Amino acid sequence: MSKTDCYMNNLKSSLFLLVLLVTVNSVTVCQSNRKMYGVTIDAVNNINNIVTAISNHRYRMTTRIVFDEWMPATNYSVAVNKLDSVCVIMGELLDSYYVNDYTVAQYKARTDEYMGLLGGKVDIWEIGNEVNGEWLGNKDSVLAKINYAYNKARALNYRTALTLYYNKNCWENPQNEMFRWVNANISNDMKQNLDYVLVSYYEDDCNNLQPNWQVVFDSLHVIFPNSNLGIGECGTTNTVRKEEYINRYYRMNITTPRYIGGYFWWYYRQDCVPWTTKPLWGVLEYAIRASVLMNDNYNNELIRDGDY
Repeated sequence: MSKTDCYMNNLKSSLFLLVLLVTVNSVTVCQSNRKMYGVTIDAVNNINNIVTAISNHRYRMTTRIVFDEWMPATNYSVAVNKLDSVCVIMGELLDSYYVNDYTVAQYKARTDEYMGLLGGKVDIWEIGNEVNGEWLGNKDSVLAKINYAYNKARALNYRTALTLYYNKNCWENPQNEMFRWVNANISNDMKQNLDYVLVSYYEDDCNNLQPNWQVVFDSLHVIFPNSNLGIGECGTTNTVRKEEYINRYYRMNITTPRYIGGYFWWYYRQDCVPWTTKPLWGVLEYAIRASVLMNDNYNNELIRDGDY
């Protein structure tokens, strides 16, 4: 064998080992995904365009579906089945604005209906939305509703999410301040076992305050030591500031243990669908890519099916 032949064989062997190492590392990264990038869809009309927009993101998204008030679960079967193949699904059992319109019995019946029909396809159940908001009504009624949904989901081995409402210095009743309400009302079972604890925040509704999110999530981690933490809703109706908001939230760099991101831009359907004609789709896409690059390590990667 000539020197040239030996050199070429060694080169081929080295290249093979390099490809093998890259492949192994890629599999490792996929298996250790931890970062979540979410969007919210507040309606499922034009579902084909929604699915196309979501599936064209480079990274697998988590899509939060807002199940509308007084609508039967069957209204969402088609949408859930179509989204199931392209993203992780989080189901919002009922938007906070309508919780006070439901009796405890009606909320329980809704929980049974939705989890019974869609439970196999919905990956995460948001058992309560903005639960400390003053508009949800009587505290005992709110607790009875979310406790039932939590226990139902746990009994069925479904993952659970609870969304809080961040309201520093913009509450009407001090008892509803987020941390005060949580400490006083959330059961120890939930504090130890909720899969996700998320925070809804709209700067427009709270004196344009930009919170110190590192401190907020560090504090939540003390209360919910075993829960994944993130932003559960954000957005603005101010067209001029949408791009700024998307970049600020989706590029957040939080070092709290178990912080997974989320964000769940409320106006995704309005701002990013169809994806080919809405510039904010691209803004969101590149904000996510920038976040991934910023958090490029094995412990802070993307969530995929079966790994959330």
